[in-house]
Amino acid sequence: MVPFSFGNHALMALPEGAVFWPARGALLVADLHLEKASWFASKGQLLPPYDSMATLAALEVLVRRTKAREIWCLGDSFHDVAGCDRLPVAAQETLRGLTMETRWTWITGNHDPAILDRCGGEVVEEALVDGLVLRHEADPREARSELSGHFHPKLRVRVRGRQVARRCFVATATKLVLPAFGSLTGGLDVDHPALRAAVGREGQALIPVEDRLLRFPLAA
Repeated sequence: MVPFSFGNHALMALPEGAVFWPARGALLVADLHLEKASWFASKGQLLPPYDSMATLAALEVLVRRTKAREIWCLGDSFHDVAGCDRLPVAAQETLRGLTMETRWTWITGNHDPAILDRCGGEVVEEALVDGLVLRHEADPREARSELSGHFHPKLRVRVRGRQVARRCFVATATKLVLPAFGSLTGGLDVDHPALRAAVGREGQALIPVEDRLLRFPLAA
């Protein structure tokens, strides 16, 4: 975990694409997209049905490692509103266990605006927590410090002649966009016009590596 400051709070960036907030014992993740594979299967595109369990297993590891007391999911936690109903039994048991032992909050997103059976936890549209705004999609009009998801940011760089893509955080003075945590999620280039319109032109791509945070200014 790599410490950094945002909105006058000491936070920690995790290489897995999550944020830990030590003062609250809070773990923040975005865009789990649980049951994405089964949604595609219902449309005739068959994918391996292991994405939800892989995502929840990775999340459980972080909960244990950080000893998180609070979990904040910043929207699109399920790929559609009925996703929780389709979770395999083992995945449901894992998720219900986590929501029972922590203060778990689902923030709704464009894929799951009305979570039917949320497998525990509280559902809100957005939240203001100790001065930080938590929502699914960054609002360019928001002047307060804001954490969000939605865009699945990825940074593409050339290393030794090869192009490498890494999921990353995107940060400005008042906005922090988390990468997608889900195991079956794509990514949007950090210089995509939609992302730039949401956060402005003064952003940086952040990649936590061991004990430091690599910073890449976004193209002007």
